[in-house]
Amino acid sequence: MTSPEVHHLFHHPIADHSFSADRQTVAVARDNVVDLYQKGGNDFSLHDQLKGHDKTVTSVDIAPDSGRIVTCSQDRNAYVWERTPTGWKPTLVLLRINRAATFVRWSPSEQKFAVGSGARVIAVCYFEEENDWWISKHLKKPIRSTITTLAWHPNSVLLAAGSTDSHARVFSSFIKGIDARPAPSAWGERLPFNTVCGEYLNDSAGWVHACSFSPSGDILAFAAHDSSVTVVYPSAPDQPPRAMLNISTRLLPFMSLIWNGEEEIIAAGHDCEAYRLRGDEGGWQLVGSMETKARPGAGAAREESALNMFRQMDLKGSTKDDTRLPSVHQNTISTIRVYEESDGNVRKYSTSGVDGRVVVWTA
Repeated sequence: MTSPEVHHLFHHPIADHSFSADRQTVAVARDNVVDLYQKGGNDFSLHDQLKGHDKTVTSVDIAPDSGRIVTCSQDRNAYVWERTPTGWKPTLVLLRINRAATFVRWSPSEQKFAVGSGARVIAVCYFEEENDWWISKHLKKPIRSTITTLAWHPNSVLLAAGSTDSHARVFSSFIKGIDARPAPSAWGERLPFNTVCGEYLNDSAGWVHACSFSPSGDILAFAAHDSSVTVVYPSAPDQPPRAMLNISTRLLPFMSLIWNGEEEIIAAGHDCEAYRLRGDEGGWQLVGSMETKARPGAGAAREESALNMFRQMDLKGSTKDDTRLPSVHQNTISTIRVYEESDGNVRKYSTSGVDGRVVVWTA
């Protein structure tokens, strides 16, 4: 299979990354700035920096169609950046939160975006033409702790959120005048703002780190700190789910996940590599590492690594490279994103992590 495309950008943790629609620009959150890298040949080089936040930038997202960039930070602010002839122009968003902003994502319609926070609220932000600014409405109840992750439904109205109160929830973020009325689904029919369409507790009360809707929007998956992934099949509004399947693993916790079609999930996190999970309503299981499949022989090499380590120590008194992991990423993967897809099936995906690398993989 095709080797991964590895870009070691710097020796700093990457909190989040996002590619532009043409894949020529990647925005990476580093400390209190967002670096914009431009592709030239096979490599990326630093092209621009978005400076405006005075504390750590926690999340960044590029809107595919408009090209606008949204960033949020521990300084409790979010900015929408638009390209002008003189450079990138930031517009401050009225978030009205008194704790750090933790996560941000554009809706598929690009008419609004959602910002998670430590203030136990989600700010759903939209542009008000009359006053020429970005304002927000708050999703509050029944959130009881910090929002760690967000995911939009394909209809741009439903919003999934995971938090440190061990719950994954699905909310309606319908805003009159901005959103088209969504078609009825298993999540609900009439969906006024802040309707809770689903609330799911992690089995061992672990923090929820990642959540995502399937391409159809009919299934929700979320990963928690007990190293599990839970897949929810809703049945009808105000009814228990048709099925709620928990896949326990013996790996370290996953921090991010994406869907590949309706019957496969790719998840990555503290184990420093991505894993494939497959299943349907009848049951799910962990298939194995994506990396082992991408590099034939890597699995066998890993099995022999302990023996080789002791051989080296015996012969030379030390190992040749005893600090290097056998995986491409050398530290926790913080974000996994769809890089290239067709009809909901992922062809390529990208990962970024604490090791300062952005890697593009073939699914």
